[in-house]
Amino acid sequence: MKYSLPCTTALKTIILLVCLPIMAGQSVWAANANTTKEMHTKSNEQEIINLSKEKWQWMAERNIGKLETLFHEKAVFVHMGGTMSRQQELDIIKSGGIHYKKADIHEASVNIIGNTAICLNRITLLAVVGGKEVTNPLVVTEVYVHESNDWKLASLSFTRLLMP
Repeated sequence: MKYSLPCTTALKTIILLVCLPIMAGQSVWAANANTTKEMHTKSNEQEIINLSKEKWQWMAERNIGKLETLFHEKAVFVHMGGTMSRQQELDIIKSGGIHYKKADIHEASVNIIGNTAICLNRITLLAVVGGKEVTNPLVVTEVYVHESNDWKLASLSFTRLLMP
């Protein structure tokens, strides 16, 4: 004897009424998750842009305490004339060997990849280097890593632009 389930319109309606809310709920959850992720990413991007701006101010003020907190212990700094460690950069700022007087930021962008943020700034930098005031158009690449709920500057590289 064969058994078969009747496939009536009423049964189809019941199945649809049960399945549709589940499928709709999954779709809404996925959309909310994507929106939350986008908002979190935009929030982190803005946090990095703000932190970068603050860094330029701290460098201008020669605020070594704030910079020590910001610079990762393994940070590297690439200048047009060479590279420096974290301590060398702090020492040269503290001594006035380089005085970052003012950074006019023309553009800033951030890309976040996992716990790493790459910030590009197109700036005009007014600085005193070796006792001489210089102004340079630059693209500055800043790499931040997120550790223990804080962003730390891991690398800062200056690239001089040929045209302002």
